[in-house]
Amino acid sequence: MIPENRVKRKARKAKKPCPCPSAPCIVRPRGQKERMNDKTIISRLSDQAARLAAHPLTSLFENEPQRMQRLSVQAPGLYADFSKQKVDETALAALLDFAEAKNLGGFFTAMRAGEPVNLSENRAAQHMALRAPEGETFKALGETISNTIAAERARMRAFADELRNGQRKGITGRALRTLVHIGIGGSDLGPRLLMQALKRYHAPGMDVRFAANLDAADINDALGGCDPETTLVIVVSKSFATAETLANARAARAWLVQHLGEDAPAQHMAAVSTNLKATADFGIQDENVFAMHDWVGGRYSLWSSVGLSVMAALNEGVFEDLLAGAAAMDDHALRTPVAQNAPLLSGLIQFWNRNFLHMKARAIVPYAARLALLPAYLQQLIMESNGKSVRADGTPADLVASPIIFGAEGTNAQHAFFQQLHQAPDPVPVDFIGFTQDQEHNPGHHQGVLANMLAQSRALMSGAPAPKDAPHKNFPGNRPSTTLLMEALSPFSLGALLAFYEHETVAQAVLCGINPFDQWGVELGKHVAMEVLSHLEKNTTEGMDPSTAALIERIAKP
Repeated sequence: MIPENRVKRKARKAKKPCPCPSAPCIVRPRGQKERMNDKTIISRLSDQAARLAAHPLTSLFENEPQRMQRLSVQAPGLYADFSKQKVDETALAALLDFAEAKNLGGFFTAMRAGEPVNLSENRAAQHMALRAPEGETFKALGETISNTIAAERARMRAFADELRNGQRKGITGRALRTLVHIGIGGSDLGPRLLMQALKRYHAPGMDVRFAANLDAADINDALGGCDPETTLVIVVSKSFATAETLANARAARAWLVQHLGEDAPAQHMAAVSTNLKATADFGIQDENVFAMHDWVGGRYSLWSSVGLSVMAALNEGVFEDLLAGAAAMDDHALRTPVAQNAPLLSGLIQFWNRNFLHMKARAIVPYAARLALLPAYLQQLIMESNGKSVRADGTPADLVASPIIFGAEGTNAQHAFFQQLHQAPDPVPVDFIGFTQDQEHNPGHHQGVLANMLAQSRALMSGAPAPKDAPHKNFPGNRPSTTLLMEALSPFSLGALLAFYEHETVAQAVLCGINPFDQWGVELGKHVAMEVLSHLEKNTTEGMDPSTAALIERIAKP
């Protein structure tokens, strides 16, 4: 396993671009011959699922002496054990054939080359470029972006160093030590996760608070107890027009002005945005605005300037180690054959679970209290990327790329939803995530955590028969899981873990022919909300459906 200490980031020779046409074939309308091949393999997969239905998971270990070796993968920063998944050598062979028919590896090569894999917006998806070692060349739609990334990263580093070292001052001359990070969705979940997960790497004297929700309690709690003289507000919004983010930013600005005067925003506010006019109108100086780019989506963006607050609040070099772990996983995903490729193989197995074993949900259970926010982060990553019913070519999707994602940290989760995992009629695959090192220096606790994690995966697989007089004590077993093991919850391993799930998510999208890089599903609710807000403000219900109209009237009552 790769050591968890800081890894020197060496430049790698970029892999040659995919020889496929611009925009890879797997997301363009496919020819009839290809579709026939798809259908043939899908039929094979359906047959394999029907065959395996008669075989409990435990029997697969008896029938396949090499199962552990075949279904375990060492990747940068983590070890993945897929042996408790309901798939055998024959079924896996059919899945690998389907991956080849879908040109899964070719898609990743095209994505690395900066092709417009985000077809609905005609954009590249170059989140890998954001964490690549200096010296590598990346392009987006033919334009070199590596120098732009390096320059912005240098600006981030200088700004973060000034904050961490107490050199950046507020309007009264005092050092800015409290950061209030305002964003939502991908502009919030990633940085919030990193700050909790990497708590042991926090820089002394730095404090970070977050506000995302439109409920005023969120921004009030974030600002509560802060000293305006030592507070810097960082507003993260690509367009600088996101309703929730702007509402919270206005509240924070008003708070600063109230305490420090009209000139305060110039020294007490920064932004991550592409809209320099809007940030300037808001009172934020251009030198305090950091760039976002249209070739990276919000849920893939924590590696960018979106992570500015994280870089500043963690010890020097920690953010770079996070990037190094993700870059190492990128290299593994790009260069390793699918059968030994941890994230792509995981994507194949989750595709199999959803479409052929008909498992509609998936639980994420990290056995680490500091990863309590990981399920929510992955919920957005996977469901916003893949929760779609239309293929990238505009045709109805006949395969499903995303289950319902939920989860919580172990061992707490065992006292919440594990009852359903063990005994409900619908099996739910589980991802167990654990760490071999005792970083809290409490061996008894750590051994207990690991024992519980291993016991739960074993119990879900093996089950236990009920006594004759107690049918309610029956545990059917035969419930699949994946176990991901890492040495320690370090910046490097966390970067590798998050990149693992990014690549797995993209792989599932490719197998189903959908675009994982847009999110049109979030737009309708925004438009309707503006319409309803107008009715609430005017106390009118004209044009509303009967239910919404009745609710508006009830809200309007004194």
